[in-house]
Amino acid sequence: MKTKLWLVTIALIAVFALAACSPTALSEVMAAAPARDQVPAAISAPAANTTGSALGSVSDLEQTLQQIYQRVNPSVVAIQVVGQTSATSAIPFFGDNGQELPQIPQQGLGSGFVWDQDGHLVTNNHVVDGAAKIWVTFADGTIVPATLVGADPDSDLAVIKVNLPADQLQPVKVADSTQVKVGQLAVALGNPFGNENTMTVGFVSAIGRSIPADGGTTGVSYTIPDVIQTDAPINPGNSGGVLVDDQGQLMGVTSQIDSPVRASVGIGFVIPSNIVQQVVPELIKSGHYDHSWLGVSGGSLIPDLATAMNLPSDQRGALVNRVTADSPADKAGLRGSDQPTTLNGQSVNVGGDVIIAIEGQPVKTFDDLVAYLVRSTRVNQTVTLTILRDGQQQDIKVTLEARPSSQTRQQQVTEQQPAPRRDSTAGQPWLGIQGLSITPDIVDTLELSSNQRGVLVEAVRSNSPAEQAGLQGGTKSITLGGQEVMIGGDVITAINGQAVTSMDALLGILQQSEVGQKVTLSVVRDGKQLEVTATLAARPANP
Repeated sequence: MKTKLWLVTIALIAVFALAACSPTALSEVMAAAPARDQVPAAISAPAANTTGSALGSVSDLEQTLQQIYQRVNPSVVAIQVVGQTSATSAIPFFGDNGQELPQIPQQGLGSGFVWDQDGHLVTNNHVVDGAAKIWVTFADGTIVPATLVGADPDSDLAVIKVNLPADQLQPVKVADSTQVKVGQLAVALGNPFGNENTMTVGFVSAIGRSIPADGGTTGVSYTIPDVIQTDAPINPGNSGGVLVDDQGQLMGVTSQIDSPVRASVGIGFVIPSNIVQQVVPELIKSGHYDHSWLGVSGGSLIPDLATAMNLPSDQRGALVNRVTADSPADKAGLRGSDQPTTLNGQSVNVGGDVIIAIEGQPVKTFDDLVAYLVRSTRVNQTVTLTILRDGQQQDIKVTLEARPSSQTRQQQVTEQQPAPRRDSTAGQPWLGIQGLSITPDIVDTLELSSNQRGVLVEAVRSNSPAEQAGLQGGTKSITLGGQEVMIGGDVITAINGQAVTSMDALLGILQQSEVGQKVTLSVVRDGKQLEVTATLAARPANP
């Protein structure tokens, strides 16, 4: 038996090497449980292999993949968008007479798939965000215009509609993503780099991941839970496409990649089908989706934090770092962390409430809390949180509200997680902060000098150059001009002696720098001037 499996592995490597599939992964397909060795019931089985040879097993797999492609490819579309660049982000062009020329339309490519025979198609929000025109190309070459029906930046999903007869529309069949297992065959279909009708093959690498929500151009405020990770090659242009199982059924929507080179390195992230089924019908019905909102930010309680709070080192839960003003959590009396301490050389705040259960369901990590809110709650629902406060357990009832619209943060410009449509910046020098230009209101609130200029650091991205340099983000949420602002963080006033007067100025300096370059940041912290050194990294990429 072992000899046969090795022969299967060698044959698979030889057949699929040019397709850039993992030899190890392919050998695992053939070594899987007997149920997975069978061709899926939803796809007609190939002729039986009577020889029992490795070559026969490879042939069976090839036929299975071919039939998946034949079944699913007619449902997958290529999306081309044309959008007018915004005045704040466009580079102006000038004619010979010095007059500014009209902005050139911005074009982008992505993927999508047929949801129903009424003409609704699903894609990523970041594919169609800001589009003035949308064109859809089907597998048979049909090209038609589409209109935007609804979009939800917080799940990075959008629905567009085409006007075609029902018999020309083949909806994707949807699987239950809660049943997805690590090691399961995963097949991605989309249009990487504009190459239409492309299929790639791999496996489910992990489940239960969390990724930043798109958040449009105003920055990332929330995360998407229960995300599927796959090594099936996903590249720019795959966004909005499908990841299907061996039955040809939708496991999720391909959304992001983790790569320093703006191409697949085998780490792709997929929005699970259960979130798709939850959000898409509401987008079709009303054009938007209301997520339930608690109004806290924080992290998972780890042994060092637990010990610092005089809790057992094995205590787990979601530590509340900040409570947003006037949020459901604030109204219910939840408390954030306000006791500074030093852990592993880093300054952190502890002492906040630790959420250990919601509606009786254990919360061991902050992701557990986010996942439950997304999966199991609705706006205006009252939930019971079980918390630890000063070491004592108690229950608190909270009535959830709708998440604030991303439009309430238009004032904020982010560098924490670039919008995926801005892929042209991938690989450029990156600091890793979420910041806000200092305004007169902020000057007054922070009691700064009246002529103070710079960038207020609201948040520092994990594992970024800013975090490694020890930059500090905001610790308190306030509302200024009807917008939520995190205050208490560092104020960046210069980079290598060059004045930073705004977020645009900071980004401009970074664009003139190089990846790996060490820069000296002049900052104001707690009213004192100091300098910190950071080594710039390459900005992460998204498809």
